Amino acid sequence: MGKRSMPEAEQPQGPHVPVLLAEVLAAVSPGPHVRILDGTFGAGGYSRAFLEAGAHVIALDRDPSVLPHVEALVGDFPDRFIFVPGTFSALDVLAQPHAPIDAVVLDIGVSSMQLDEADRGFSFMREGPLDMRMSREGPSAADLVNQLDAEPLANLLYAYGEERKSRRIAQFIVAARADAPIETTVQLARIIEKAIGRKPGDAHPATRSFQALRIAVNAEFDQLVEGLFAAERLLDEGGRLAVVSFHSLEDRIVKRFFDPAKGGPAQSRHLPQAEIRPLPWTSVAKAVKAGPEELARNPRSRSAVLRCGTRSDAPARPLTYEGLGVPRIGSAA
Repeated sequence: MGKRSMPEAEQPQGPHVPVLLAEVLAAVSPGPHVRILDGTFGAGGYSRAFLEAGAHVIALDRDPSVLPHVEALVGDFPDRFIFVPGTFSALDVLAQPHAPIDAVVLDIGVSSMQLDEADRGFSFMREGPLDMRMSREGPSAADLVNQLDAEPLANLLYAYGEERKSRRIAQFIVAARADAPIETTVQLARIIEKAIGRKPGDAHPATRSFQALRIAVNAEFDQLVEGLFAAERLLDEGGRLAVVSFHSLEDRIVKRFFDPAKGGPAQSRHLPQAEIRPLPWTSVAKAVKAGPEELARNPRSRSAVLRCGTRSDAPARPLTYEGLGVPRIGSAA
């Protein structure tokens, strides 16, 4: 089982603090005449740091609630900041009018800003509608919880949340909704806690299930894969891609994207050797995690992992899920 995001009970409220900021700045080297695409704008922490270093920034986000943060940066940096609404899965298309781009930065997953807004329904620690939609469009978490049969619901919780007790949780959810629809975050969290119990000191029992529902509602793994290949198409030789992820499922995808050999089967020395193709990424750095000072200052950074690489002159690859280890909904264990 991989690492997961920190239990929400341990997360402080307050303004969004971008994680691994110094490390991201070192990875993309912002400065005058450098053009950086911030593919996951959020509250604008990374974008502001890039702008303060002198860079030009093109920012993307699908969440309409980011607009006040956008307006603040437009006011402070009117000549060097551009915001384009949309998903980072299409970043090559959205950013093309502003090319060439020197670096792409992606901060994957839910932001502290979204967790702290009870009416968004991301957090099981705050009473709110069971929503979780980043774009505020399409089916919500409540739709999945109230409409899926027990088996596909259990499979979803297992594949996207690595929840070993997914079958029992799904059974309790189906039984509870037979009396009345499950409409709020706290209502669902209590059902899950009743299903599997809670040990002192452990993460909240709803942590994995909420993660799974959020990923499903927002098609996060598809967004990540499409965004990585879009960055590969967008960046010219020498361009930099930096990706911050927050749990092992995401990090595995990013790791194997940069280094396909990490995800492929071992090749027998008795078989003809496959043709070695030029890799699209060079200077792929080892995973970087937060140090003691940042962990003390910003507990949200505990599960963050930064991976980055430099674009080579090799042609961009066709989009593929093969070898990336993307979780697929099958059957629960």
